[in-house]
Amino acid sequence: MNAPESIELKPVARAGVMPAGVQQLDADELAARRQRSRRANFIKWLRKVHGWVGLWGAVLGLLFGVTGFLLNHRAGPLKVSSGEPQVEQLQIALPEKGFKSPGDMAHWLKDELHIDGKPGRARREAAHPVAWGDQSAMQPEFWQIGIAGPGQNVQAEYWVGNGFVSVKRTQNSFLGTMNNLHKGVGLSVGWVLLIDTIAGSLILLSLTGVLLWTELNKRRTVGVVLVGGSIVAAVVCGLM
Repeated sequence: MNAPESIELKPVARAGVMPAGVQQLDADELAARRQRSRRANFIKWLRKVHGWVGLWGAVLGLLFGVTGFLLNHRAGPLKVSSGEPQVEQLQIALPEKGFKSPGDMAHWLKDELHIDGKPGRARREAAHPVAWGDQSAMQPEFWQIGIAGPGQNVQAEYWVGNGFVSVKRTQNSFLGTMNNLHKGVGLSVGWVLLIDTIAGSLILLSLTGVLLWTELNKRRTVGVVLVGGSIVAAVVCGLM
């Protein structure tokens, strides 16, 4: 009789039980899908931040772009005129109680003439003798202070003992007013903080733009880093 042939037994998968290799592939695929989902959500979030920050800075960014151009060309061969200011002068009588200091005079003028702006540094010249030919005379104390605002500049002068204050107002043109807004002339802390938010917006736009580019162009990012690093290394070696 012939010897019975050997029978090779193969593992049979039970119902509902996957082999170990298939389970490992499924786990790796699931982890890869989760990673791709997180990356897609991150890119979507970056785009939203980039868009909203750009929308916030669009209007004031346009203002600062135009006024920055005007300020850059306020002198030189490519001078761009912002318009001629209008100058007005008057003399206004003192209040009955008078003034104790140039600061009091500036605040009174702001209320009396409805001036928008911030008083600047006052000049106060004490009374002193002056020569008049071969004679000597006593010149009274002299006050001078300016009140600067975006749309106008006011200069006030007062000789102590006079019954009036000389006021000179320079009314800026529209472009001149925009330039003063750009420089923050005579404006409050609130405007300064608002301008700081625009500066912060530009920084965020730059950072989110770089992150978006690197996330969407990883191969190009590696090439840019290598080329930039090579250029920096060459410059450093050349300077040494």
